[in-house]
Amino acid sequence: MSKMNKPDAPAAALLYSADAPTDAQRQRFEAFLARTYPDRALTLTWRQDGRLAGGFRLEVGPDVYDWSVEGRLAQLRHAIDELDAREDVLPLMRQAIEDWQPSTRPEEIGTVLTVGDEIATIAGLEDAVYGEVLIFSNGIRGMVQDLRPHELCCVLFGDSSGIEAGDPVRRTGKVAGVPVGEGFLGRVVDALGSPIDGAGPIQADAYYPVERPAPGIIDRQPVNRPMETGLLAIDALFPIGRGQRELIIGDRQTGKTAVALDTILNQKGKNVVCIYVAIGQKASSVALLAENLRRRGAMDYCIIVSATASDSASLQYIAPYAGTSIGEYFMHQGRDVLIVYDDLSKHAIAYRALSLLLERSPGREAYPGDVFYLHSRLLE
Repeated sequence: MSKMNKPDAPAAALLYSADAPTDAQRQRFEAFLARTYPDRALTLTWRQDGRLAGGFRLEVGPDVYDWSVEGRLAQLRHAIDELDAREDVLPLMRQAIEDWQPSTRPEEIGTVLTVGDEIATIAGLEDAVYGEVLIFSNGIRGMVQDLRPHELCCVLFGDSSGIEAGDPVRRTGKVAGVPVGEGFLGRVVDALGSPIDGAGPIQADAYYPVERPAPGIIDRQPVNRPMETGLLAIDALFPIGRGQRELIIGDRQTGKTAVALDTILNQKGKNVVCIYVAIGQKASSVALLAENLRRRGAMDYCIIVSATASDSASLQYIAPYAGTSIGEYFMHQGRDVLIVYDDLSKHAIAYRALSLLLERSPGREAYPGDVFYLHSRLLE
């Protein structure tokens, strides 16, 4: 992962607190700065902030040491969020609270320069990496997709109307990912793994990043077991093995989705987990598909990941990777997984829109040059 080039080191360290520090406190701050930033000649400057009663905030360029009451509570909240989603979470939470100590690690905070069309330009996050998730002041999350010398571009996973220039942005230190687990069977979720079927929250067993290295050659098993589609013409003339990739291509309204649906229905009782990823489809079409699967008893072994046409291009872009991450969880449990991407043409269109907004060089039909790598990486 690449990092942005760092600008010149700041010459001042800003200390915010409700009351002026004593001489002894100032000496401890200066000793901390000399120890933490030995290659910088920093001058400690105090500024009064009545909102920081009972604490302080130290800013050294993009590094922020938030020792206010709110900052320490945020650290505790983050420590609790790091706990595994298991049944014994209450003892783990109690232990985490007992062992928790406020840290002096800096929190890097950036500033929104521009925002629009689901893209935000941010300055100040010098150590952000490609694919990292950022959190904006209104709770909206975004993913870093473009690194520049002194700024970065981030695609938003929500409505950008509540984000303005000058708003603070915080790093999470995590790449984009989705929750996974057995509880997702029979559910309809969005591209971020959140349930959208009105059936309540989902108990996750783990958290998988959407970008994972493909298994190596040694880790792959040979294709030696058939996967029946239930369609005699296909099974007799074009047998498909478990582990293969198959492209269903045809004109509009020729039954491509029907072939995939029949294949999913034919996996009943065969210990195969089926994941249907709907990209850029109408919400009514996804609801009809879910109802058909439920009526025929197929939702017990199916998961639907939906990024409808009304969702942002960033969610449509990440949807197939989210479906693959969920499938990899079941693969690691020793189960066979059938994933249907419907369809990758709309996925390429969403990626084209993001690439043009990120000012990447267009190619034929305005698609970026790496669109073929985009899909080959997904299918591997």
